[in-house]
Amino acid sequence: MRGGRSTLWLARVAMLALSPLVIGATGLTSNLEGRLLAGHNRERAVVGVPPLHWDAGLASDAKRWADHLAASGAFRHSPDDPGNPQGENLWAGTRNAFAVESMVGAWARERRFFKAGTFPDNSVTGRVADVDHYTQMMWRRTNAVGCAVAEGADEDILVCRYSQAGNYTGERPF
Repeated sequence: MRGGRSTLWLARVAMLALSPLVIGATGLTSNLEGRLLAGHNRERAVVGVPPLHWDAGLASDAKRWADHLAASGAFRHSPDDPGNPQGENLWAGTRNAFAVESMVGAWARERRFFKAGTFPDNSVTGRVADVDHYTQMMWRRTNAVGCAVAEGADEDILVCRYSQAGNYTGERPF
């Protein structure tokens, strides 16, 4: 039975890895929703964290903030809303130069600095900023994501919002 579970797990990871090709990833930002969700879930599958589902409300909130950042030229996290706490990851890069897989991949690459333990003591470098995008993506109690991309004068801005929010001091990410 154990070999069967390993084979099934490997098949799922392979399926997630190929999903951008299967779902029609032809342009840098075409099929944004499916590709961003697949990118998150591919990383979560690697460590056995349950997959996220897409949340249109989170995506709408992300779109409003991404548009604000693109229009203002600012790059900062949104103010916290105590009545609706959400996690948030931000990415910015040269306009029309990056596929969404590369954008999410930048957060996933923080895995190389990750160490197990309680947040914020999760970085082998001692700097939580080296892993906090990754830990938000992977946070076990997070079950929904919604993202949006906006074009600024020189940059594309990706904002992803998460529910439940992660990165709580004293808790284990996964």
